[in-house]
Amino acid sequence: MSALPLPAVLDRFRPRLGRAAMPAMAVLAVTAVAMSPDPYLHATAARMLPLALLAVSVAVVTGHAGLPTLGQVAPYAAGAYLTARLAVAGIDLAVVHLLAAAVLGAVVAGLLGAVLVRHRGTVFLMLSVAVAELTAITAAQWRAVSGGTDGLAGIPAPRLVPGLAPLLGERTVLVYAAAVAVPVIGAAVWSLAADRRLLLTAARDNEHRARACGHPVTAYLWAVHTGAGVLAGVAGALLIHTHRWITPQDVGFGTAALMLLAVVIGGARSLPAAAIGAVLVLTVRDMVAVAWPGHGPLLIGVLFVAAVYGLPGGLAALPARLRRRQPPPTRPDQPETLVAATSVRSVS
Repeated sequence: MSALPLPAVLDRFRPRLGRAAMPAMAVLAVTAVAMSPDPYLHATAARMLPLALLAVSVAVVTGHAGLPTLGQVAPYAAGAYLTARLAVAGIDLAVVHLLAAAVLGAVVAGLLGAVLVRHRGTVFLMLSVAVAELTAITAAQWRAVSGGTDGLAGIPAPRLVPGLAPLLGERTVLVYAAAVAVPVIGAAVWSLAADRRLLLTAARDNEHRARACGHPVTAYLWAVHTGAGVLAGVAGALLIHTHRWITPQDVGFGTAALMLLAVVIGGARSLPAAAIGAVLVLTVRDMVAVAWPGHGPLLIGVLFVAAVYGLPGGLAALPARLRRRQPPPTRPDQPETLVAATSVRSVS
C-alpha cells in the first residue's frame, strides 16, 4: 500500500486534533499562570474556574437545548451551600463534596426542569429570571443554612485524602480547581457529542418535526436540564473550595446575568468557548477594571456590544470566519489557474 500524503493524513486526524486542542490549551494556560510568582494571580484565576464551569452549564441549556436561562444559579447555590455545610460539619473530603453537590444539583435542576422545559422562548426566560430571584431571596432569608445576608465565612478548606493537609496555598488551590473543572467540561463535551447532539439539534431547530418523528422532545430537554444541574452543582462545590466564603450575592441574579452574557460572548453552542467567555468577562471585571474603579459594568457592556456586532456567534465562530477570509489554495491544474497562465503567455 502506498503511503498517504501528509495533507490526507492531517485531514484524517484533524477531528481528533481539534478535540484535543482545547484541553491542551487549558492545561498550558493553567500551567503558565501557576508558574507565575504572583499569589494574587493564582487566587484570581482559581476563583474564575467555578464560574467558567457555571457558564458551561448555562451553555448546555441555552445553546444545545435552545432554552435561554438565568436559572442555573439554583443548582449552583444548592451545591455551594451543601458543600459549605458539610465542611462546617467536619466532612472535609473534596470528593465527597463534589459528588454530593453534583447529586443535589441534579435533583434541584430536575425538579425545576419538570416545570420549566414545558415552556419555550420568552416564557422560559422569564420563569428562569424568577428562579434566579427566588434563589437569592431564599439564600438571604434562610439563615440556618446560608447565614443570611452576612453569608458564611471561614469555611474549612477541603482535603484530597484523609490525613493529608488541607488545600490552602493559592497555587495548590488553582491546580486543584483546574484538575476538577477541565475534566468535567471535557465530560460535558463528550456527553453532547455525535447522536445526542443531533437529537438536540433536531429538537431545538424543528421541534414539531422531531415530535412527528416520534421523539419525546420534552423528555430530552428535561434530561439536558438535569444534566446541566450536575455541572452547576459541581461548580457550586468548587466555589466553596476556591473562595471559602459565600453570600447571597454570589448566587443571585447578577451572577446569572453575567454568566449568560459570558455564554453569548463565548458562543452558546460551544462549551469550551463558553468557559473562555466567562474567563474573559471575569478578567475584564476583576483585573482590567482595577485601573478604572467603578467602571467595571461599563467595560463589560463595551465588551458585550463589541462581541455582538463585531463577532456574531461569539468566540466559537472566530476560526470559521478566519477560514472564510483566506483565499482557497490553487493548483496548476485548476481551470482558473490555467486560464490565468494562458493569458499571461498571450500577453507576453
